[in-house]
Amino acid sequence: MAPAQSTIKSLHVAVIGAGAAGLVAARELRDENHSVVVFERDSKVGGLWVYTPESEVDPLSLDPNRTVVHSSVYDSLRTNLPRECMGYRDFPFVPQHDDESRDPRRYPTHKEVLAYLEDFAREFKLVEMVRFNTEVVLVEPDGLKWRVQSKNSDGISGDEIFDAVVVCNGHYTEPRVAHVPGIDSWPGKQIHSHNYRVPDPFKDQVVVVIGNFASGTDISRDIMAVAKEVHIASRSNSSETYKQLPGSDNLWLHSMIKSGNEDGSIVFENGKVVQADTIVHCTGYKYYFPFLNTNGYITVEDNCVGPLYKHVFPPALAPGLSFVGVPWMTLLFFMFELQSKWVAAVLSGRIKLPSEDKMMEDVTADYAIRDTHGLPKRYTHRLGAGNVQYLNWIAEQVGAPPGEQWRFQELDGGYVRLATRPDTFRDKWDDDHLIVEAYEDFLRQKLITSLPSELLESGN
Repeated sequence: MAPAQSTIKSLHVAVIGAGAAGLVAARELRDENHSVVVFERDSKVGGLWVYTPESEVDPLSLDPNRTVVHSSVYDSLRTNLPRECMGYRDFPFVPQHDDESRDPRRYPTHKEVLAYLEDFAREFKLVEMVRFNTEVVLVEPDGLKWRVQSKNSDGISGDEIFDAVVVCNGHYTEPRVAHVPGIDSWPGKQIHSHNYRVPDPFKDQVVVVIGNFASGTDISRDIMAVAKEVHIASRSNSSETYKQLPGSDNLWLHSMIKSGNEDGSIVFENGKVVQADTIVHCTGYKYYFPFLNTNGYITVEDNCVGPLYKHVFPPALAPGLSFVGVPWMTLLFFMFELQSKWVAAVLSGRIKLPSEDKMMEDVTADYAIRDTHGLPKRYTHRLGAGNVQYLNWIAEQVGAPPGEQWRFQELDGGYVRLATRPDTFRDKWDDDHLIVEAYEDFLRQKLITSLPSELLESGN
């Protein structure tokens, strides 16, 4: 039951980032009658979906003083999940057949996702809340409020006080690099996928790709079209793993690397040895909040951001500080939307958080479950099998319906196809019935005006 109207508060809130999380956070906060300022360091909305051919001078992005390029998108990137389940709940990600510049495919390119986010920002008039080309350099408590310092591309600094800050800066900019014994004496080149854009620089090379999840699979198959050989090393494979992958004559899957050597050789745990020119680290990213000063309360240890109640609120600093978009292996845009509704309602006073002690008990219990299952800290925010329970819990908090079954089934099926058919999963699938369910759901909610012609023509 909602509190009496007199308890509803309207706060001045800073949102950091105008990507997929920051845009929906801004909308939900405004809908809850908060005043909102969105800080965006780029010149446009879209966050990680804004492609640039530029990459960093330091190919591994290890130099703390480097000029950071914030995009990690490569030219050939297409989505890992079907578009129907990707979008925000009340703004479905459907093909725009009346615009020839758009990509109507079920697994579209990064350009189509960016266009969708631009459509979303335009539809809900969000751009007017965004300060573009403005980077946040400091967020810290100031009594019961929050100080936000920023600087824009003209060198002008800002120093402002807000009632609350919502961190939506993403976690695909600061690379994690694999530890390879002997790599310091190995003479070849190394690059992280953050700085990969096109395969051309790898022409006629022998390339080792570390990592076999989404970006590792994509980039290895991108490179194999021009490289002499591509060898994928994955810690998820047994030490004996060695096989040529289907659909290629120059792509092999291995166990993890055992060592790099001065003679240019790379030795795998399976005993195979290759003379490699380049190693590509497709090894993920670190959570990174260089602007955040909480006097050591919030830490990032082995990619575990903590303490966070339900991955959103730091108990001792809630509700003034919150994070949207920390978990992974989930329906990201849908999660951003639900988390944002929760944050907005908590800030207004419509929803009350548990006490700080109760929230810490919950965090500690989650850590204990993680440890009982033998999971490393870096998997703290990996929802995986807990995806449905988590999203439906937040939906219940904000009075929203639980997630649609077709949405969760598309997520699960999409990850299965990605893992088992990485070369074809974006263009061949076996769940047309879920597409029909999705579009019928959109039609029933009047989010679209008619079923797509291709569904009608297929007899569904």
